[in-house]
Amino acid sequence: MLLLSTLPAAPAWLAAYQHHELLLSRGLSVLGVWALLNLTFSGYELPRTDRRTWHHHFHLMNCGWGFINAILAAVGILRTHPGHPPAGFSPAAALAEMHFTGQVFLFNAALDVGYLLVGVWLLRRTASPAAKRPERLHGYGRSVQMQGLFLLVFDTVMYLLLKY
Repeated sequence: MLLLSTLPAAPAWLAAYQHHELLLSRGLSVLGVWALLNLTFSGYELPRTDRRTWHHHFHLMNCGWGFINAILAAVGILRTHPGHPPAGFSPAAALAEMHFTGQVFLFNAALDVGYLLVGVWLLRRTASPAAKRPERLHGYGRSVQMQGLFLLVFDTVMYLLLKY
C-alpha cells in the first residue's frame, strides 16, 4: 500500500483521456445492453407473431437493429483503452481522439433525427390507399421511431458527457 502512495500522479492530459475512455466504454456498455434487450425480447416475440400483423415486422426490425447495435457496442468497447493509452500516445493524439469521438456522437445524433423522420414517413405511408403491406410499413415505422428515439437520447447524452 505504501508503494502506491509514492507513485507520481499522471499528467492531467492522461487523466482526462483515461476518464474519457472510461465514460466511453461504460456508454457503449449501455448500448450493448439495449441491443441485447432488443435481441432477447424481439427475438422471443418474433416467431410468436403472425406475419400479417405489424407486431411481427416491429420485432423483425428490432432484431436487425439489435444485431447492428451489438456489433457496434462490442467493437467500440474493444477499441477503448480505459486503463492506459497505447504506447507512444501523446497529449495531441489524446486531444484529437477525444474531439473526434465527440464529433462522431454529434453526427450520430443528427442521423437519429433522420431515423425519427423516416419512422414518421413510414407510418404516414400506411394511410395511403396505394400502400402495399401497410402492416409491414407500420411495424417498421414504429421500430425505427423507437430505435431512433433511444439512439438520439443515447448519442446526445454521450456527446455531452464526453464533451465536458
